Amino acid sequence: MTLSLYSDEHYMREALKQARYALAEDEIPIGAVVVLERQIIARAYNQTEKLRDVTAHAEMLALTAAANHVGNKYLSDCTLYVTIEPCVMCAGASAWAQVQRVVYGAHEEKRGFRRHGNLLHPRTELATGILAAEGAELMQQFFAQKRK
Repeated sequence: MTLSLYSDEHYMREALKQARYALAEDEIPIGAVVVLERQIIARAYNQTEKLRDVTAHAEMLALTAAANHVGNKYLSDCTLYVTIEPCVMCAGASAWAQVQRVVYGAHEEKRGFRRHGNLLHPRTELATGILAAEGAELMQQFFAQKRK
């Protein structure tokens, strides 16, 4: 099976690469990319331990990089791809940035934003479940290693 260059799966695979970088650095393995006009304009992974910053989630870092790339705090023509359901903070940041579309892989039962209702911008489209098993597997690996 070949993927279209512009499919959700293609961009989610790029986010999964970022999550693997996080895993290699002993960070919670979540990755994110921001896409504008079929081009990835920002990539990031969780760096809360490395930066000693509780806000250094993949989504936050990717949104900041994307805003710097476009020269605007609003990302209304962008799609945020993230391997795991964003937390309340990251969903709120995507709402403030007016992201056009949020696509995530696996649900996050404990800290995912959807437990609290729809926190995205009213015009933001949401797609879920894209390569969810791959993102969930990285999380399981990470936490299994922590329990050893």
